Amino acid sequence: MESLRVGLGYDVHQLETGRRFTLGGIHIPFDKGPVAHSDGDVLIHAICDALLGAANLGDIGVHFPDTSDEFKGVDSKVLLRIVVEKLEEINYSVVNLDTMVSLQSPKLKEYIPSMKDVLSRIMKISTNDVSIKATTTEHLGYIGRGEGIAAQAVVLIGKE
Repeated sequence: MESLRVGLGYDVHQLETGRRFTLGGIHIPFDKGPVAHSDGDVLIHAICDALLGAANLGDIGVHFPDTSDEFKGVDSKVLLRIVVEKLEEINYSVVNLDTMVSLQSPKLKEYIPSMKDVLSRIMKISTNDVSIKATTTEHLGYIGRGEGIAAQAVVLIGKE
């Protein structure tokens, strides 16, 4: 790779009873889901911000504003596909991804392989190049009380 760049992304959403819970591009059965303009997939949103930042293309709010009806309720996988296309337009591709989801419950261990599969296909990389980790906050703060979810992502992109 001729040029390597690193990006960092972060997203957080409030959780509310009765909403659909989507994370890493998959539906996870749970009694709460994120309050958001889109589907509220914090993991994909953090990845999008990391990719956009690495390419110096702004952030997710610049490209997909929460004031736009076009993106109301949108599946975040669509947003990630668009971001990957934007990188390809400037001859960058994803090298690898490392993420962390902070959530008190539900436990995510059984869903991580499916999330890795979905994300790797969209980003056109191997599942071995997608790391998804999950942690709790040991019942501390808004995450520990089950009021919210947060995700962080670090990506490496390269230009050939």
